[in-house]
Amino acid sequence: VIISGETGSGKTTQIPKFCLAAGRGIYGKIGCTQPRRIAAITVAARIAEELGEETGKSVGYKIRFTDKTRKDAYIKVMTDGILLAEAHNNPFLSEYDTIIVDEAHERSLNIDFILGILKTLIKKRRRLKIIITSATIDTEKFSKAFDNAPVIEVSGRTYPVEVRYLKDDPEAEESDEKTHVDLAVEATDRLFTESRSGDILIFMPTEQDIRETAEILEGRKYPSAEIMPIFARLPAAEQTRVFLRLPKRKIIIATNIAETSITIPGIKYVVDTGLARISHYTPRSRSTALPVVKVSRSSADQRKGRCGRVENGICIRLYPREDYESRLLYTLPEILRSNLAEVILRMISLDLGDISDFPFIDAPPPRSIRDGYEILLELGAIERLNGDKAGFSLTRNGKLMASLPVDPRISRMLIEAGRRGCLEEMTVLAAALSCQDPRERPADKADEADRAHRIFMDAQSDFITLLNIWKRFIEALKGVKITAGIKKFCRANFLSFRRMKEWRDIYLQLNEILDENGMKSIKAEAGTAESTKYIPGGFSPLYAAIHKSILSGFLSNIAVKKEKNLLSGTREKTVAVFPGSGLFKNPGTWIVAAEMIETSRLYARTAANIESSWIEEIGKKQCRYSYCDPHWERARGEVVALEQVSLYGLIIVSERHVSYGKINPEDASNIFIRLALVDGDVRVPFGFMEHNKNLKNEILDLENRIRRRDIFAGDDAIFEFYRNKFPVIYDLRTLSRHIKNAGGDQFLRMKKEDFSRYLPDEDEISLYPDNLKFGGNPFECLYAFDPGKPEDGVTIRIPSEYTRDVSHEATEWLVPGLLKEKITALVKGLPKEYRKKLVPVSGAVDEIMDKMPKGKRSLKTALSGFINKNFGVDIPASAWPDDTLPEHLRMRISVTDKDGKEICSGRDKAILIKDYSEPEDNGLFESARKKHEIKGITKWNFGDIPEKIAIKGGDNRDRIYFPGLHADEGCVNLKIFESEAESIKSHREGIVALFSIVFEKDLKSLKKLLILPKDNGGCSTFFGGDKRFGSLLVKSLLNDILNTDIRTKETFDSQTLIVMRSIYERGRKKIEKITPVLKACHEAEEIFSSLKKRSVSNREASDLISRLKQELYKLIPENFMELYDEERFPDLQRYTRALSARAKRGVIDPEKENARSAGLQVHTARLDKQVKSLSQLASGEKKKAVEEFFWLIEEYKVS
Repeated sequence: VIISGETGSGKTTQIPKFCLAAGRGIYGKIGCTQPRRIAAITVAARIAEELGEETGKSVGYKIRFTDKTRKDAYIKVMTDGILLAEAHNNPFLSEYDTIIVDEAHERSLNIDFILGILKTLIKKRRRLKIIITSATIDTEKFSKAFDNAPVIEVSGRTYPVEVRYLKDDPEAEESDEKTHVDLAVEATDRLFTESRSGDILIFMPTEQDIRETAEILEGRKYPSAEIMPIFARLPAAEQTRVFLRLPKRKIIIATNIAETSITIPGIKYVVDTGLARISHYTPRSRSTALPVVKVSRSSADQRKGRCGRVENGICIRLYPREDYESRLLYTLPEILRSNLAEVILRMISLDLGDISDFPFIDAPPPRSIRDGYEILLELGAIERLNGDKAGFSLTRNGKLMASLPVDPRISRMLIEAGRRGCLEEMTVLAAALSCQDPRERPADKADEADRAHRIFMDAQSDFITLLNIWKRFIEALKGVKITAGIKKFCRANFLSFRRMKEWRDIYLQLNEILDENGMKSIKAEAGTAESTKYIPGGFSPLYAAIHKSILSGFLSNIAVKKEKNLLSGTREKTVAVFPGSGLFKNPGTWIVAAEMIETSRLYARTAANIESSWIEEIGKKQCRYSYCDPHWERARGEVVALEQVSLYGLIIVSERHVSYGKINPEDASNIFIRLALVDGDVRVPFGFMEHNKNLKNEILDLENRIRRRDIFAGDDAIFEFYRNKFPVIYDLRTLSRHIKNAGGDQFLRMKKEDFSRYLPDEDEISLYPDNLKFGGNPFECLYAFDPGKPEDGVTIRIPSEYTRDVSHEATEWLVPGLLKEKITALVKGLPKEYRKKLVPVSGAVDEIMDKMPKGKRSLKTALSGFINKNFGVDIPASAWPDDTLPEHLRMRISVTDKDGKEICSGRDKAILIKDYSEPEDNGLFESARKKHEIKGITKWNFGDIPEKIAIKGGDNRDRIYFPGLHADEGCVNLKIFESEAESIKSHREGIVALFSIVFEKDLKSLKKLLILPKDNGGCSTFFGGDKRFGSLLVKSLLNDILNTDIRTKETFDSQTLIVMRSIYERGRKKIEKITPVLKACHEAEEIFSSLKKRSVSNREASDLISRLKQELYKLIPENFMELYDEERFPDLQRYTRALSARAKRGVIDPEKENARSAGLQVHTARLDKQVKSLSQLASGEKKKAVEEFFWLIEEYKVS
């Protein structure tokens, strides 16, 4: 039955009694739903009073956390949320034989959900009676929804109400500048002028409007009148005052809470602004807006119905009649403007089918439905069944979330908190977010309230603020035994006792449900400010755990700072932190909020600072990953790309280097082969790479020699060679594994044929020799095929001391391979009178090449003589072209110094007759020494040291000398050197020595700290004891740290700070690395000593031991810490142990060991020769090559 009854008709209290009289309530209770708790309690009390009973006998009520219903009760009044919760556990609602849904016009989510369930249930329970009642209802729509159920219209018992519209009121002044507050105040003034009695109810859209109106009306000082605001956040004591009958005239200013939820006695006048703040959820931005909008006609009529209950009433509508008539008839149902995630979760839990098929009075839009499913997928509450169109099922998390009486986002937070060990704190927060903020801020005590609340406030997180309030509240509970004490605490801290009690009730209920579901028990003393504070370097672990759990529920409510107080939210939203937040003045770079509420702007409410890395950790499945700039990274030895991580339009990570191989194996393989293998861009080339590089260079050199570019097949040929060897490869680790599995890198070593389109024969190649001999001395030839560049053609390298031994005429002959081309160019360059006698030129040149003697005279002289003799043409020397010849047909000469460095180069003969001898010193060096050298330096008090000084000699040429420090006994000297290399070496040693002198005491203390481990077994004896070892260690550390060219006191002082900060830690690490080497040396010495004693009578074995001992001292000299890189220390340990093993084997069979050593002598002799040839001026390449030869010999010894 659909009953539409006017306000005052008594339908709420009388219909349950009519049902009772009609015999209902016998086979089940008569259930009556109310949208609000206060209404459920007052309705139950009124019905019981009319039946002459106390509440809790025949008539009871049930609201959240309170059940005042006996099993044998006939009537049960409850909130619609209670009935919905009961449907979860009892889908047939078998407890009831009659259900009355009151105030159905409100069309809340719960009401529409209940109506849908009842429509389905009535087909299964034919004896169940359903009554839907409201003062204003779309009866036709409801009737059709319930199979054309009968409709009953009930008239009210109200008095006539006069309705005045804005334009109808002759005294009302129109003005576009006036606000609804101004108009309401004017209307109140007129009512006070018209009448001295009758209470006034003013409807305002917002709490701020109520406060502003109350303040203005207080200033009017109406006689015998009391102004009373009422809104949801108002303390309970002030709310209940509006129901009292007072001798004064009441002016009540209320939100739309006074439309239907409460009936205030004595109202004669209603002033209706026609506005209300109504929430509206936007799926696209996932934010809830609270705009002030025009109320519907049905809501306006409900407001009108608040007056005229005790006598004739007047309703003043602060808008024109045309405005009223143009408005929607009914308020848009909540299901059409809400987040449907919780509804969908309940439906899946109750197995009610797809929401699109559910019999809602008004079906929600598809976009909102999609958004609801997306939120639940984001929360991990549901999963798809066999494809997109097969529906959804609850996940394990989803089942637990459905059992918790909180929003799905909050329940998701609880589950995450259980995993992260902060369930205790999160249960408190979940309860807090499920009820109204307990903080109160009375208008007349705003500053006092702010001071009280500031004690709880946390600058990093509003969630921590809530935990701080909870902690103080729980402490207060422990400290007192009576309710009055708690109320006193709440009043002192401006907290609502009712809301704090509700918070605790929800907490206890959640605690119980979590325990039932196997989650760990929770203590009531959750949360402390100290355990959650921001600490230097980051957030505490507990803070991180709490806020990661919060993120799991509010992942779409993140924002990043854009300007001082503005942030960029998800889905292109611009957000501001709510003014009441602890983060308002200075939010962090990233925040998460429990709500995104739009009023005058979009606000993030209940917010906290977070780390961006937490977002990716929690929302990895929702994050979008994109990649750009794939490239080879030499340091990492793999192909990497720049990864961008974004979530709902916000970039969390902008450029993170990640391995590209797993993202795009094929592209990564191409990059790896092209850059690492083909280009050879690796730190340490593999053997096959060196081999292939050398072959490639040979081919390229061959092209340069014969001046062609069609031999080398190109890098693409190398690429294809490697590509065919590896289906997928993008890092050096994989390459090493392939080589190991193949037993070596032979399969990767290319042949010349792999590089070449074709190969010239050896005869052709021999025409381009590696060197040319002049005056019995060979000189290196370099070839370049690079027209237009200085190096194009053949370059012969001649040391400066041999330039006078090489004639320019001899160089005219170039090399055999280019001679024919040069002669052809010379002949073609002759004046016509000579050239025409030598046609065809090619034939003449062929004859010249075959028969003319070569190299004994200058080329031009030889040509003139041969042509005169064989062709009868007399060509003077001046007729031969020279400057017009292509550059590559003229020998390029490079004059080098004693280090092989080029002094000058060119193609002119003057380069060979230039004087390259060093200018005479004439005492300049000694003069420079006297002027610049200083002795006995013990501190830096002598100014800056230049890298070089120039002194002009008598021949007007500069002589360059090189100053540097030189270590001496107990001091250092500033010396002048003729060699730059010698100066650099001495200067670095001098810097270390000066530092050791200046900081002698500090280094002495350091040596006492930097000692070998206690179990070193006397290893330091290898160096002459702990004291000597300490000196050598400190010296090596200083050499490592001070390995820069220090030439000013400022630089010396700055390096001093670096040394003092790092030397101990570096020393400790170095000891860790060298200790195994020292132990191996000590063990080797003991083995040698023991074997020596046992081999006294065996001369051959004794000599072997002596020789191996010398090898040990050569391998591990006293200065080995300075001599070798730390990366070599493990090798030294291995080589030393090999010496010990060789000694043991050698004593058993000296002949075999000596034979093996003899095979090494040829290599060691070569090494000794090379070492002796090294001077301070030797090139770095030569030194490196000699060192590599040394290590190869050592490796050979252990092979």
